[in-house]
Amino acid sequence: MVRPRKTVPVNPPEPDLATVVSNLQRQLLEQQQETNRLREQLAQMNQRPQVNEVPPPVHQVPPVVPPVPETPRNVEVPIAPAGVPVNLPPVREDLLFERFRRMKAPEFEGPTDPIAADNWLIDIQVILDFMRLTEQEKVLCASFALRKDARHWWMTVQMRRDVTTMSWQDFVTEFRTMYYNREVLAAQQDEFANLKQGSMTVMEAVKKFEQLARLCPELVPNETEKVRRMMKMFRTDIAKQVSSGSSPPTLVSDCVSRAIRAEYWINQDKEAKVMRTSSQERARGMRRI
Repeated sequence: MVRPRKTVPVNPPEPDLATVVSNLQRQLLEQQQETNRLREQLAQMNQRPQVNEVPPPVHQVPPVVPPVPETPRNVEVPIAPAGVPVNLPPVREDLLFERFRRMKAPEFEGPTDPIAADNWLIDIQVILDFMRLTEQEKVLCASFALRKDARHWWMTVQMRRDVTTMSWQDFVTEFRTMYYNREVLAAQQDEFANLKQGSMTVMEAVKKFEQLARLCPELVPNETEKVRRMMKMFRTDIAKQVSSGSSPPTLVSDCVSRAIRAEYWINQDKEAKVMRTSSQERARGMRRI
């Protein structure tokens, strides 16, 4: 009996190095071609006209709107016609008066002295201008500062005219008509015409002069007349020094500054004379001893 031969597996021959390198080069070339193909497709896609896509909706938070206060039932809301000013609401007036209080405005009780009334009007005007108020707001604040007799006078004005539409100039006219009466103004004009410095300092005399000049504007219609009257008011020794020199003063400010300097040197001379006199008297007393 003959046994069959065993089949021995034959291994394939190992590829040589040249074959391996060739296969690797072929694979790299195929990968490079695939990469180039993908790049061309991407470039073609970029060259195509883009279609405007609708962006996704963005969720926006609606603005918070304050609730509108409801009008009470059975209450009619008046509608002002065009061109007619409307009274300020109470809340607005409260805020306005609070601002005015913080300014510490002077109160006015109604003195009969026109100078005091004029000083109050000037002070209150400065505050109202600083607050940048409207015409009606100025009237509201100024009337708020009235006290005692002045408050009663304002109540009479309210009864005979509508003060809600009053301008500031109308208020000033009403105020001056009441507190700048003719009899007192005539007396102030006489005082202004005969005003002399006397024992007052230059600054005290100038202050009095300016107060009376505001009440009597017809007596000083221009700067020249004002300087002339001021020179007439100063004491003789001061007026001589102010008017000395080649160019006498033509402005009130120049006149006042010269008068202050003249007063200073005059006082210095007086003090020097007093010191010399006292030293001479002491020397005489020592000689007697």
